[in-house]
Amino acid sequence: MKIEKGIIAVFMLAAALVSTYVYARTEIQNKGSDTLVNVAQAWAEAYQKIKPDVAVAVSGGGSGTGIASLINGTVDIANASRKMKDKEIRLAEKHGHSPVEHIVGFDALAVFIHSANPVTGLSIPQLKEIYGREGKITRWTDLGIEVPGCQDQQIVVVSRQNNSGTYAYFRKAVLGKKGKFRQGTLDMHGSKDVVDLVEKTPCAIGYSGLAYATDHIKMACIQDGDACVSPSVQTASSNDYPIARPLLMYTSGAPAGEVKEYLDWVLSDAGQCIISDKGYAPVRKIACP
Repeated sequence: MKIEKGIIAVFMLAAALVSTYVYARTEIQNKGSDTLVNVAQAWAEAYQKIKPDVAVAVSGGGSGTGIASLINGTVDIANASRKMKDKEIRLAEKHGHSPVEHIVGFDALAVFIHSANPVTGLSIPQLKEIYGREGKITRWTDLGIEVPGCQDQQIVVVSRQNNSGTYAYFRKAVLGKKGKFRQGTLDMHGSKDVVDLVEKTPCAIGYSGLAYATDHIKMACIQDGDACVSPSVQTASSNDYPIARPLLMYTSGAPAGEVKEYLDWVLSDAGQCIISDKGYAPVRKIACP
């Protein structure tokens, strides 16, 4: 009987310890941009090694999804590859939230073409003619070239879904504030889907974050005056690349407690070395091991 009581006591103590551990563990909810999701996951994994009692739960779904979750109060941090719209800020305030923007890196929004495509560079006006609703460039031959393996030379225009911050930024930068995408674009859920499709489709053109580039696909330089600027960490950081953008995290109000500590770490040299390793530009000059 004494042995049984001793065993029960041990089990109760173990259960109490587990309960205390679970209770003490903090979880930070982080959702949004597909552009940022890979680096956000890398940040979360690295941070848990530093602070095992803090778990950062990361999910994608697009900038619009993350911002909507911030407005609804279901996340601590919303990742975005575009700035919040005025109407989103007003809606957040109506729900009792005051969005605060944190720049965590920079990205060159790359224009991808098939590896067999002879195009090396494109201008913003040419991209507008390819992607815009009233655009006149519908075949590669309209640019004076022929793409091997593209039977009728009809350009396959690959885009992102409209809840994507990448979609919103590209539309504003290339088509203008009131510009509209042409009908018939293939709208992909994620950046990786864009790259995979363009890689397998000789006729295609697409766009996404620089970090999704592979050795099996080409990136066009973008004509800016006399220079044709290639997307890179350096040209994004210097703002020389014409379609460079900040990468953002939003919180409801000024961050405090564990959320503040986490964001401070993301902006530290350790966190910024991780975003640099993932192919994005850090917010400042850093020295990485």
